[in-house]
Amino acid sequence: MDKGGFGSSRLPSADLEANIRYLRENVFSEDDTMRFRKLTNQTNPNLKFCLIYADGMINNKIINDDIVRPLIEYQFPKETGDLAEYVMDRVVCSNDVEKTPEMEKIVQAAVYGDTVLLAGGCDEALLFSTKNFPTRAISEPESERVLRGPREGFNESLLMNLSMLRRRLRTPDLKLRFLTFGRRTRTKACLCYLASVVNRPVLREMERRLAKIDIDGVLDTEYLVELIRDKRWACLDTIGTTERPDVVAAKLLEGRVALLLDGTPQAITAPYLFIESFQSDEDYYLNFYFASIGRILRVMAFYISAMFPAVYIALVNYHPEILPTPLLISFIQARQGVPFPSVLEMLFMLFVFEMLRESGARMPGLMGQTLSIVGALVIGQATVQAKLISAPIIVIVALAGITGLMNPKIKGFTIVVRIIMLALVTILGLYGFLYGNLALLVLLFNLQSFGVPLLSNDSHHTSQKWKDTVVRDPWWKMIRRPEHLSRNRVRQKQDGTGK
Repeated sequence: MDKGGFGSSRLPSADLEANIRYLRENVFSEDDTMRFRKLTNQTNPNLKFCLIYADGMINNKIINDDIVRPLIEYQFPKETGDLAEYVMDRVVCSNDVEKTPEMEKIVQAAVYGDTVLLAGGCDEALLFSTKNFPTRAISEPESERVLRGPREGFNESLLMNLSMLRRRLRTPDLKLRFLTFGRRTRTKACLCYLASVVNRPVLREMERRLAKIDIDGVLDTEYLVELIRDKRWACLDTIGTTERPDVVAAKLLEGRVALLLDGTPQAITAPYLFIESFQSDEDYYLNFYFASIGRILRVMAFYISAMFPAVYIALVNYHPEILPTPLLISFIQARQGVPFPSVLEMLFMLFVFEMLRESGARMPGLMGQTLSIVGALVIGQATVQAKLISAPIIVIVALAGITGLMNPKIKGFTIVVRIIMLALVTILGLYGFLYGNLALLVLLFNLQSFGVPLLSNDSHHTSQKWKDTVVRDPWWKMIRRPEHLSRNRVRQKQDGTGK
């Protein structure tokens, strides 16, 4: 197996100079950030050591006070036995130290901000935790802002993210298992779940899929999502993503599994239900009446954004008799002098809207918002006056675009459905619209997330299973966890009975 640039499986010998030379020439050659700091004990010149660490990734104070000074000033006895063991137990002051002869562990520790200690006469190294690389401050995720509730979001430090999760789930039932991905990047990840609540088949399937990953580098969770998801060619996500620790904690409490990756603020959760696309973090921090209204509006917004352009084309081109006469006359008058078919008008304006939205998202701050608003106003007004686009098309596209922004989790899926529906109604009219809706339902009913149907909650009709779907019932009504997500169904006791 590729070891990432070093061939030996352990330190070559007990000779300190030979080990230093091997690491300099074969492992860390052409790397000017690696530091080799040689030390000699002042009371026993025969005791020599060497510290190896990456410049800019370590805490200098910890190294100087807890490692360098004790090694230089400590009065070693004539007989120490295993020198590495003696240093680890009696000399250095570190709460996290490991002894190993394995070259892979030594190299990975050095390049990840830990300090490696080599001692003369020892064929094992000591690894000290001295990480201190810069990280982004904790802030609210831009894409998941809330008006009420926690403002914390994950950053790029795995250990800091785990600490935020630990603070919310202060129970030994929370299990955190470290994994490593990427032959070259050796990226750390952590699989998180609640042992007494988790859906065990889902956990085993997640472990099986993760174990099969063999790639040279993993820099973001999207690498893993595309490798382990169900139906890889489906345009709808079957794995959830979030940057909020409170959301991950809530998912774990329902029996899901979460995976956090070092170097990215995005956490992934599984299994994923389609209804989660319309749920907001804020739903559980607001009154259940307002939360339910918000969810209903988001579901309606998805349907409007995906279907309204197709409905307009079908009615205008194939079934004008369905429209009220005054509305039909208004549409005909608006199209006077427009040289292009309605379908081309619709596609062109949808394309322009997506370009404006994308450019506004990429531009910094207020400049992006200004560009989107001004661009939409100027282009819309100019195209109508120039008789290139009819006014109703502008209204339909604006409505579809604005409602599409209400569900950012399925933005891409909404665009794909919209284009397919436009193609179907252009050929078949309202019959194409009906066929498209049937195909959409078939797709949703056939998609699964780690063995759990994407519409699992929506396909059952008992009252308890509908309590956190399109509407959110109050907490005193949500007695049980979702059936497909957890083996421990009881969320809270009812009337002191737990039934």
